[in-house]
Amino acid sequence: IPFNIIDTALSSLKNSQSFISSGMDIATKTALDLVESFNDEEDVNGMEKVMLEFAAMDRDLNNYIRAFEETVNQVKREKPEIIPDLEKLVQEKLTEIESKNSDSDLKNNEKYVYFMDQLKEMKKQFRPISDDGNETIEQIDEDIAVTRSQMNFICPITQMAMRRPVRNKVCGHTYEEEAIVEIIQSRKQKRKKVRCPNMGCSHDDVKRSDLVPDEALKRVIDSQNK
Repeated sequence: IPFNIIDTALSSLKNSQSFISSGMDIATKTALDLVESFNDEEDVNGMEKVMLEFAAMDRDLNNYIRAFEETVNQVKREKPEIIPDLEKLVQEKLTEIESKNSDSDLKNNEKYVYFMDQLKEMKKQFRPISDDGNETIEQIDEDIAVTRSQMNFICPITQMAMRRPVRNKVCGHTYEEEAIVEIIQSRKQKRKKVRCPNMGCSHDDVKRSDLVPDEALKRVIDSQNK
């Protein structure tokens, strides 16, 4: 069996995942743009549906790749004398994998979770005024909360306003990207773990892979600067 051809095909499939990832990034930024420009809620909800469609595509592609890899690896181990019908075996494995799918899979997609988190933060900061031109009591309360949270603009490492904030997916704290990356790299060279610089946080193993851009916070900071 020419496994090198199969490996090349699998590699091409995996490359396709990058297009899905890029599409989800674009959908996220578009949704944040819509909230920031006070567009209709229906338009924003439409972007959530787009994200779920991308999540479904990502899951389907991952399932197919997994089915293909597991089938090929099994054939490689068994080394049968008669070449099996790989297409049939892959389809059987795919059916088995897909039988365990659920709707929650899509909402647990990492980029979808990030999308919803950023969307929630944006809606807190950029919200339309009520029809009579006045803010509601709830909105005023939110303004007070925002004022109290201005310290979130300050990096716990540099003690300066952040320009490129990143959020730790594990503990939820934010830092200036350059500052936290520099600490991680420095400690890595000494083979030591990094404790979250945020005062009172017990998370003691900050990894670069846990950091994601906090686009919502960056937009708020940029808005405040303007």
